[in-house]
Amino acid sequence: MTGKPPNARTAQQIDENLRRVFREKEGEDIPDRFTDLLNQLRQQDSSGDEGASE
Repeated sequence: MTGKPPNARTAQQIDENLRRVFREKEGEDIPDRFTDLLNQLRQQDSSGDEGASE
């Protein structure tokens, strides 16, 4: 890396490539390990909310 900011054309190419990658990944399923982690976090949040209403 040179440390210089990208020119307008380079920035546009980066933007287009990122958009393309996100569109491709958008249709993929979430891995089971992530859904398991999200469920664990939701359980922690719901058990922590009970004591917060005081």
